[in-house]
Amino acid sequence: MSKIKKLLLGAGLAMAASVSFSSMAADGAALYTAKNCQTCHGAEGKSPIMAMYPKLNGQNKEYLLAQMKDIKSGARANGMSIAMKAMVATVTDEELAAIADYLSKVK
Repeated sequence: MSKIKKLLLGAGLAMAASVSFSSMAADGAALYTAKNCQTCHGAEGKSPIMAMYPKLNGQNKEYLLAQMKDIKSGARANGMSIAMKAMVATVTDEELAAIADYLSKVK
């Protein structure tokens, strides 16, 4: 196989993987479930299991994203955010944005 064909094949595979990852990350509803958010915040962020956990549905996307990023970074460490920190530790910023977008649209 020529060097050019190898480069094109590699670029094509990289693009396919990127599109696949982007599609997954863009599906905030699936990520909400896959990352176990419903465990505490309930289905669609509507019914938290405890009164101290916030309802997330319908919140402003930028607000939700900022809170999740602050919890992940440690900038927010009040209330129950210590429990949340472990939950968001492995969630990428792109996935956080997709989850925030999804939750902001749930009525």
